[in-house]
Amino acid sequence: MHSTRFTLSLQIRIINSTNMIRLSKSVVGKKEADAVAHIIEDIGYLGMGETVGEFEHALEDYIGGGRRCVCVNSGTAALHLAVQSVTQPGDEVLVPSFTFVASMQAITGAGCRPVCCDIDPDTLTLDLRDAERRITPRTKAMMPVYYGSNCCMATQYQTFAREHGLRLVEDAAHAFGCTCDGQKIGSTGDVVCFSFDGIKNITSGEGGAIFTADDEVYQKVSDARLLGVQKDSEKRYAGKRSWTFDVVAQGYRYHMSNIFAAIGLVQLSRFEKEFAPRRRAIAMEYTRLLQDNTDVRLIPMNYAHDIVPHIFPLEILHGKRPLVEQAFKEHGIQYGIQYFPNHLLSYFKSDYALPVTEEVYGRIISIPMHPELTEDDIQLICNIINQIQQI
Repeated sequence: MHSTRFTLSLQIRIINSTNMIRLSKSVVGKKEADAVAHIIEDIGYLGMGETVGEFEHALEDYIGGGRRCVCVNSGTAALHLAVQSVTQPGDEVLVPSFTFVASMQAITGAGCRPVCCDIDPDTLTLDLRDAERRITPRTKAMMPVYYGSNCCMATQYQTFAREHGLRLVEDAAHAFGCTCDGQKIGSTGDVVCFSFDGIKNITSGEGGAIFTADDEVYQKVSDARLLGVQKDSEKRYAGKRSWTFDVVAQGYRYHMSNIFAAIGLVQLSRFEKEFAPRRRAIAMEYTRLLQDNTDVRLIPMNYAHDIVPHIFPLEILHGKRPLVEQAFKEHGIQYGIQYFPNHLLSYFKSDYALPVTEEVYGRIISIPMHPELTEDDIQLICNIINQIQQI
């Protein structure tokens, strides 16, 4: 009965594949296509070469802080190599359960054990009080996740890691371009990982990056992305290859291609002028239109200055999320339920409950967030959500 009342109160759109409101999307065009054509037609080498080095230097200049950058073929690869560079097999890594499974697989891929932690109910990021309770003599690292681009705790995580003698691998897949305490994410801390997949704040088609000021970590991840071949990156940037070499550690085929780097360079040039302002404007409009809805809890973030949102999650209270989901489906609006708690998955299952994570999962929903949303799209989405107060 509720769903009938809810549906009839809104004008149903005629839905097809061309007018569906996407949850997220790649925003690419002729500039990116021309950059790829240049690699194919003019440079002629599609693998890892000079363009990857150019992209890394451009990223270093943008992030700042004197950090060095290593580009890889996915955000998951970045996390995997980062964890491997600061741990030994069998070590434990503190990580929030409320994250995409890639965070967990990166830890186990490095031979370590993920220790699932609860989240803070306000920020939906790693709860340091719960994390502290889970430290054992085997705990060697922690991996906070900046869920929904919420990086407000970055400085506290760095302090916590130092105080407890832990290496810090920051999963900043959602947080490219964000700042904390006036500094860009990636410009401080220990090891910071970004994702550049097709729907992130910038994309390289597929890709990721590791930032660090630790020369040993830099060399380890740089070599490991190229099957462990020592110092092969420098030769590839000069258009050469290592024919005689040594390998002293486990490596993978994780390097970025020139094609991906070419796309990334164009996207980076568009970020501050186009993508970041639009994402912030959409988030602020969502906030304005939804802030008085007593059935909604918005995640407090400073969209005006610090946060460039990758997704826009909110909590639907009082058991009304199914009503919103139904109405979204009827109006051709995609949505996300991000993320299923990892401590409930068979492979990562814990023998303890994480009550905040489990409660939040029952209320969370992500609404569309990408630069090509129109004002009408935003209005429709918020109208649907706001009508649940009448039910």
